[in-house]
Parts: sequence; C-alpha cells; structure tokens
Amino acid sequence: MNGPSRIYDVAVIGGGPAGLTAAIALAGSGASIALLARRVPYADNRTTALLGASTEFLEGLGVWPRCRDKAAPLQTMRLVDDTGRLIRAPEVRFTAGEIGLEQFGYNIDNRSLMLALEERAAELENLTRLDDEAEAIDPQEDVASITTRQGLQLSARLVVGADGRQSPSREAAGIQVKRRDLHQSALTFNISHSHPHRNISTEFHTPQGPCVLVPLPGNRCSVVWVSATKDAERLMSLTDEELSDAAEKQSHSILGRITVEPGRNVFPLSIERPAQFASHRVALVGESAHVLPPIGAQGLNMGLRDAADIADIASQAVSLGEDPGSPTVLARYQAARRSDVASRMIAIDVANRSLLSDFLPMQSLRAAGLHLLGTFGPLRRLAMREGLAPSWRRVS
Repeated sequence: MNGPSRIYDVAVIGGGPAGLTAAIALAGSGASIALLARRVPYADNRTTALLGASTEFLEGLGVWPRCRDKAAPLQTMRLVDDTGRLIRAPEVRFTAGEIGLEQFGYNIDNRSLMLALEERAAELENLTRLDDEAEAIDPQEDVASITTRQGLQLSARLVVGADGRQSPSREAAGIQVKRRDLHQSALTFNISHSHPHRNISTEFHTPQGPCVLVPLPGNRCSVVWVSATKDAERLMSLTDEELSDAAEKQSHSILGRITVEPGRNVFPLSIERPAQFASHRVALVGESAHVLPPIGAQGLNMGLRDAADIADIASQAVSLGEDPGSPTVLARYQAARRSDVASRMIAIDVANRSLLSDFLPMQSLRAAGLHLLGTFGPLRRLAMREGLAPSWRRVS
C-alpha cells in the first residue's frame, strides 16, 4: 500500500459529467474533496441537451462560460406523429418565447462539456484529483475506506457514487436496483444538412420509438434514433451513405440533404432505479441513481440535479459541523431526490409505452393528450415549465 490513508470530507467516485459537476460543486463549499477517476480521452461524439436550470447551475460553477460557444440554443421543440397508425396525434410545437424564455436550453457535444468541467476542476485547490479507480469501497461506522487499483488508501466521511450503471459504490452500500430491459436501442450520430435547423429540435414518433434531431452550431444536428434492437443494429451496419439516405427519409427531408458524420454508437435501453438513493455513507448521482431512455432530454439534466442537491446538502452539513455521511444527512438527500426521479421515470415510461402500444384505446388517449397540449395554452405552458425543472425546485 502507498502511504497512510487520508480522510476527506467527500470522495467522488467517477469522472463523467455528473461526477465532475458534483466534485466542483462540493469543492465550492471549502470542504476537502477527492475525485477518484481515470483520465481518459473523451472519444464519444454524443451530445447532451442541457435545459435551462442545468446551464444556470453550470454558469454558477464557472463551467458554462468555457463551453457556451460550442452549443446551439434550443428555441422550439416539435413533436411529429410518424407512426402511420389509424389514430394519429396532431403535431405539437413548444416555443420558449411562450413562457418568456429566449431558449429552453442548449445542445452541446459531450467532449466540449467534459473539457470545460476538467479545466474548472483543475483550478480548485481543495479538490484532489486521483487518476485511479476504486478497487474496494468499505463503508464503516465513522468513514468509508477506499482502496484504489494502484494500492492507494483513502477515507471519506461521504462517498458520492457517480460510477455508472454497474456502480461499485452502489454495490458497496448494499443498495438493490430494479432493471427492466425495454428491448429497444438508441443509435446516436451527428449529421450535417443543407437546410438550416432554425434552432428547432424535431422529434418524430415512430412505432418503435422516437427519432430526434437536435440542433448543433451551424447546419448540423445530433440524432438519437430509438428503435427495436434488431433495427438499431441494422442501421448501425449501414454505410455512411446508406445511413444518410435513411436519416433523410426518416426526417422527411425537413433539413434537406443529410450527410452522416463519422462516428456512431448504439446503446441498449432500459429503465433502472435503485431502492434508495443513499445508504451506508454512499449517495448516488447520475446513472448509478437512475437510467432512462433518451426521451425528453432528462438523463444528464437529472444527474446534474443530483449533483446540485448532494452538493447543497453535504456542504450545509459540513458548514454546520455535521457528519456529511451520517444517516440524517443521507435521509435529506433521499427526500430531495425521491419525487423528482420518480415523477420523471413515470412520465417517460408512460410516454414510451403509449408510443409503442398497438392498443387502440391507448392510441386514442395519446392522441387526445397531445391534442390538448397543442390547443390548450395553459396546459402547454405548464408542460414546458415542468419539463425544464420540477415546479418545487423553481424560485418564483
């Protein structure tokens, strides 16, 4: 083992966007923070639609100004029923100006966001970055002990588990998780196109799932195409030219000629929720705390709310001389995240099930609901505000 164990206020395990954000936010309180995560080149070309509250949070952390110029504003969200079924929903448009905003948020490539987060984290003196991985996590009565792959030992009063779907932190805390395979996969890639997107995000609802075209700077968009797993694998196997033709057909040529850019990924979809969000000196954030299909741009936005909540709750505890990993403090985090995560999961699951269902009454209900959203202004505006952030989190 390399040297004596150091005791930190908080150890954040995992260096993805949610973990880095949590570490930066926690360090802002002056607490001693260890960030345990390997430094690896971010080669993924995926993007994230950051909704308004997320960009405001990142602005406050000094992160957003470093990457704002790499993002495209999302001013209109358009839902198009492309199921071809007998009962079809009308097109619905959500416009940011209707609720007094210039945009709902921004779409940014994850690489630019990660570079900004890494740059900001490196500036914080009380944030110690350990280029390593957790080999063992042992929550004890007073601290959690961590042994790294390289043999380093450290301890922390609170562990923030931002270590993904197969979270070792979650396992160490004995937190069970419920998983449901959706038998769908998401193909992600970026495109350039001949017609301007006009900052409109368009979501085509197909019988197998949504195909979403989200603006990027210039005449470019990111695409998330959800379909049955076999169809996603078939699309993945196409040449760039063949996939360009398929994407242009699926988008009904609204963006003109489409050219697929190099790099694509396919991901199986599931819904995963742990029995608890915190236990035994471990608090979960990001995909260790919830996994959702890419509908409504909720995934990372929820992860950033996790980061904001654990940073706020743990920082207050440290400032008051409390143990940030105590059952009392963890219960506050559990209470803060329960309603938000549950409501988002239910809404997204229902939306996905209603789209996939061949049951005529379900199709009728879905069409009627979207018709109400499209024609009844107060309901549409409520849906827009709730989509951006839960009402109980907004300051009047």
